[in-house]
Parts: sequence; C-alpha cells; structure tokens
Amino acid sequence: MKSCELVNLISMLTCLIVENYDDEEIGLLAAIFTQLGDSLATILANEALNEACKKKE
Repeated sequence: MKSCELVNLISMLTCLIVENYDDEEIGLLAAIFTQLGDSLATILANEALNEACKKKE
C-alpha cells in the first residue's frame, strides 16, 4: 500500500469512528491504539537491541 493510500485509509477510519461512537468510547479507543503502537515499538526496539548485542559477542 502506498503511503498516501494508508493516510487516507486511516483518515477514513477516524471519521467512521467519530460518527459512530461517543466521546468516552473514542477516548478509550485512542488510548488502546496508543498503547498498541507503543507496545509494538517497544518490541521492535528490544529485538533490535538483542540482535545488536548478539553481533558484539
């Protein structure tokens, strides 16, 4: 998927969520997706660090 297509898809999903959920639900979804992104970034960073340490051995 091209970058602009991805941005458009995310924007479309955002609009659908805003139109179908109340403020409290949107707040929870925002927190969930933030935690998901942070957890994915943590896993990738940890794996990269582990690989770098293995190469030094």
